[in-house]
Amino acid sequence: MRQSRVLKKLRDNKPVLVGSPTPYPSAKICELIGKVGYDCIWIDHEHQGFSDSDIWNMSLACRATDIDAMVRIRKSGYFSYFRAIESGANGIMVPHCISGEEAEWAVRNTKFAPAGLRGMDGIEAHADHSLQPMNEYMEQSNKETFTVVQIEDREAVEKIDDIAAVKGIDVLFVGPGDLSQSLGKPLNFDNPELQQVIDKVANAAKKHGKHWGITMGNAESAEKFLEKGARFLAWGAAIFLLARGFSEVKKEFDSVSRLFD
Repeated sequence: MRQSRVLKKLRDNKPVLVGSPTPYPSAKICELIGKVGYDCIWIDHEHQGFSDSDIWNMSLACRATDIDAMVRIRKSGYFSYFRAIESGANGIMVPHCISGEEAEWAVRNTKFAPAGLRGMDGIEAHADHSLQPMNEYMEQSNKETFTVVQIEDREAVEKIDDIAAVKGIDVLFVGPGDLSQSLGKPLNFDNPELQQVIDKVANAAKKHGKHWGITMGNAESAEKFLEKGARFLAWGAAIFLLARGFSEVKKEFDSVSRLFD
């Protein structure tokens, strides 16, 4: 299996840039993002109607451009934690992680023994289709896969030290939209309480030797969060970039077409 680009950068304390093909199940978009130079693709299985085959193909495009695939899972059973890894992803994101026990459950099902008890299978893409010896694959997979848990609920904030202390969790990822809603201030991203919560997550990550991350929309916010210690930054989803690009073209066209008014 290939080494994780994300983990290499995090181990060197370098920032990771994450992009997304959302909402399109497109291997072509994933390959393009990889060629642009991103570090990781965020494949959203929680909210989008992606199939297992879609995830496999997008992960294949990521491997072809030496970029990591991370799948935000649907928590539908123990197998949902490792199916994405078997499809070739280097990491998973667990939405709405609200306790240390839930974080431990995620590690149990994403790591092989002795770190966890992930279901054993060595014939999938991640194991080079059975070409890598199973014992070698198990050891390498434990080192080169990462687990991200989303902090997006008031309950998670109350248990943030318990979550951050779990061995095997790599990144605490703030979901500002759902978190603002949970705090009673939907989409009020400048709300002081939300900013205090983000600082609390950052402090817990530092205390327990974890990395943390968040979504953003501009360089100013990226710089602010980098200064606070964030190293896993999600910036750029296909639908927003396409909408912005098409809107700019429409504006330019309107400026020309007015000659015919």
